[in-house]
Amino acid sequence: MTQEDAPQFPDAQGDPLGTPADDETVLWQGRPNTAVLARTAFHTYSMAIYFAALAALAVALGRYDAATFVAVFGAGVIALFYAAAWLTVRNTLYILTDARLIMRVGMAVDKRINVPLKKVTAAHFADRGKGYGDIALELGDKTVLGYLLLWPHARPWHISHPQPMLRALPDAQAVAQHLASASAQFNAIERGDFEAGTAGAQTASSAGLAGASA
Repeated sequence: MTQEDAPQFPDAQGDPLGTPADDETVLWQGRPNTAVLARTAFHTYSMAIYFAALAALAVALGRYDAATFVAVFGAGVIALFYAAAWLTVRNTLYILTDARLIMRVGMAVDKRINVPLKKVTAAHFADRGKGYGDIALELGDKTVLGYLLLWPHARPWHISHPQPMLRALPDAQAVAQHLASASAQFNAIERGDFEAGTAGAQTASSAGLAGASA
């Protein structure tokens, strides 16, 4: 586990929204991995392919000046988005207790988002490779969270009914198991995959969220 994958508890006192209460049991805490978050949420890998293709096209057409410009400009854009991912990780802390999921997030404005486990109706898993993964939580109909409030800690394209999502988690299957076990005391939750075209996502979901449907 890298240093960024081993966060410390927040030192804010008297913060009932962002700090576990005395009668809560902390089951897990963590934050995203910067490289994985940059690739999956800020799409730096896709941008690298795009700019490389443009530069290659310019070279094929004999426009070496354009190729140089595209390469430099693309590197700058990718660096900017990677920096945004780093800043997001630096200001993110997920805390899972036996009663709720606390999300301390926000780059410009520090926000506290609380997800009571009793409101979680389904959990969806995506395998990001090398033990990393995302876990999206589907909530009851009466639970309203703003998509922009959550982003990038939100499941993509679920705008009308936003789903909070734990992004780029290290040891994601173990986190999924903690979540399934904690939620089981309130109600059985459905389990599923998104981006389920990969066998890894299906395997991880079955292993990590099996307890949710018991």
